[in-house]
Amino acid sequence: MSYIKVNGYELPPPKRGVHPIVTTVVDAGRNANGAVVGQRVGRDQYKLDGLEWSWLTADQWSRILSALSPFFVYVSFIDPVKNKEVTIKMYCGDRTGEPYWVDENGHPTHYRNCKVNLIDTGE
Repeated sequence: MSYIKVNGYELPPPKRGVHPIVTTVVDAGRNANGAVVGQRVGRDQYKLDGLEWSWLTADQWSRILSALSPFFVYVSFIDPVKNKEVTIKMYCGDRTGEPYWVDENGHPTHYRNCKVNLIDTGE
C-alpha cells in the first residue's frame, strides 16, 4: 500500500520528512484572568506538509499534478492519532518542481525537488 492515495491514485513513496500536522480547532479566547475559555469545534483537522519527491520523471510528476488538479480531492493516509488509514476531503496548496533534464525540444523529461502540501477542508 502507498502511504498516500489521492482519489484512489497511489502516489509514489515520498522522500523522508513528511510532516502530518494535527490541528484542534477551538472557538477560544481568554477571560479577564488570562485563562483560555472555549470549546473544541468539530473534529481534528490535518495537513500533510512537506510532501516531497527528490526525483520524478516528467510523466510521474504530471500524473501527481493531474490527480491534484480538482480543487477538492479525497486523500487516504495513515492517521498518526489512530494509526490506521483515513480518507479526508482535502485541497492542495502550492505545488513546485524543478525541471532537471530537458529533451531536444525543451520539454522536461525529469524533475527534482517536487513538493506539495495537502490541507484538510474540515468536512
